[in-house]
Amino acid sequence: MALKERHWFIVSLAIFLFAVLFSGLFYGKSEMVGKSYSGRFLPLSEKEKAISSNLHTHVYKLADEIGERNIWLPSKLNAAATYIEEIWREQNYSVQHQEYNARGVKSANLEIEIPGTSKTEEIIVVGAHYDSVLGCPGANDNGSGVAALLEISRLLDSKELARTVRFVAFTNEEPPFFLRRDMGSKIYASRAHKRKEKIVAMFSLETMGYYSEAPYSQKYPFPFSFFYPNTANFIGFVGNLRSFKLMRKSLGAFRHHTLFPSEGTAAPEWITGIGWSDHWSFWQEGYRAIMVTDTALFRYEHYHTREDTPEKIDYNSLARVTSGLAEVVAELANTENFQ
Repeated sequence: MALKERHWFIVSLAIFLFAVLFSGLFYGKSEMVGKSYSGRFLPLSEKEKAISSNLHTHVYKLADEIGERNIWLPSKLNAAATYIEEIWREQNYSVQHQEYNARGVKSANLEIEIPGTSKTEEIIVVGAHYDSVLGCPGANDNGSGVAALLEISRLLDSKELARTVRFVAFTNEEPPFFLRRDMGSKIYASRAHKRKEKIVAMFSLETMGYYSEAPYSQKYPFPFSFFYPNTANFIGFVGNLRSFKLMRKSLGAFRHHTLFPSEGTAAPEWITGIGWSDHWSFWQEGYRAIMVTDTALFRYEHYHTREDTPEKIDYNSLARVTSGLAEVVAELANTENFQ
């Protein structure tokens, strides 16, 4: 192939791939169920006020009283695990530990379960990591996700659910474990695969507590800015292409039950940010999984800094999101077929 022909071939191929990517994202955007909520918020209900108060308590305990928690501060990491276990025991759950050695430090994923009534073998996992990155108290990343996890388990503890629902607090999501085989969620997902467990959906609750109504407060990795709003007032549902139906069903359920802005996408895993949490671990084992997030560093300037502190969390917005997610999990647990 001549040099000139090779040049035009490469350019044509790049344009083709670019068009395919854009058309895929546009298709995903256009295929969403319902519309994102816009307009003024109603006052919090009494139920949502209680959720907001509990979220506040959990985040301050994790990020203020305990603070930075990781393998370099094992006593703090253990204190966070102990707190999570105490809350779950107060909710009358039996807590299981999945212990393993992480770089010489004893670590544990924590798990509770609501057994299904008729589709017991089909499992929905709701998870959040409780460690924080080195040098960071981790209010939003990921005290907010853990707080939501604890509240969703409380909201569903008296529900009859056809499918089994597991709630898991994962350890060691942050570097040096991030996207590696000794990441807590990877340990968990690998064990589930070896046991041939039928996990039909996984929700990763990741960095969920920061919102803004300021124009251009929301940023994106290329090319999402062409399709999604520039105001950081929404919660995002993010999946890979294989998890498109799960993302679509979850987003639709959220929009049906919740008057709060929401957006969703299913995109190739290699796009920046798409796989940046514990859902990635489940993708590696062939499970469908999505991340629920405020998009972290794409809107939150205090991401992975010492300034990620509890007073920056919007607890009322997080309460609306948490209440909605409880409804999503309950709906999927009782839906005849959602895949």
